[in-house]
Amino acid sequence: MLNFRNTNIFFILVLAALVYLHTKYGMPRHVYILLFIVYSLILFYGSYYVGSNFYLKTICDGDSSKKQIALTFDDGPAVEYTPAILDILKSHNVPGTFFCIGNRIAGNESLLQRIHEEGHIIGNHSYSHGFWFDMLMAPQMQADIEQMNAETERAIGLKPRLFRPPYGVTTPPMNKALKRGNFKAIGWNIRSLDTVIKEEVKLLEKLQQLLKPGAIVLLHDTSKTTFAVLPQFINFAKKQGYEFVRLDKMINEKAYA
Repeated sequence: MLNFRNTNIFFILVLAALVYLHTKYGMPRHVYILLFIVYSLILFYGSYYVGSNFYLKTICDGDSSKKQIALTFDDGPAVEYTPAILDILKSHNVPGTFFCIGNRIAGNESLLQRIHEEGHIIGNHSYSHGFWFDMLMAPQMQADIEQMNAETERAIGLKPRLFRPPYGVTTPPMNKALKRGNFKAIGWNIRSLDTVIKEEVKLLEKLQQLLKPGAIVLLHDTSKTTFAVLPQFINFAKKQGYEFVRLDKMINEKAYA
């Protein structure tokens, strides 16, 4: 399997071979540039495709032999839509996982308490979710992640163990930070793009077309469009014979430390 370690080994061997050929036969220097470009493209793929498992193991799906799906919501808590989405989940008896941003918890502790009390999971989506989060070194990244856990523990008395990388980007420092903190990285295999798609019909059609067994669906409880189409999607999936299960049960991992 392609990963950071074996990719580095391969390219080091290729570089050594090129140096030898260049020394012996005077090979053109632009070959080194081409090698660097190919190497950079592979690293880019590994960072920005959350299911690549290039830098770290990321759980992106459940058992594809079972017609089960798990709904996940990123970027909350949000007073505009989180309560309304919780109302929908409650009325349809559907569990969810809310990957919350730590700096949005203060003042919204009651929302986290409601999420927990109604049987949903709270996951870690970092404290800052900053633009430069992916550039942090392992100690700084771990401190950020642990700060979100501290906020969650303050609100509900529990520390999340499931972590969703901001923007779905993974890096070597993230691998170190998650290992040190004993976190499990969670991705998805259905990306709704609900922060981009503003037309309800298009979003619903996309979700319906992508629906498959073992799906981990990425949604946002900050999106008006998600709130609008969620009941229809739930009804559609149930009519297709799908069961909505909590993420921790689907992937057989503990939700809290």
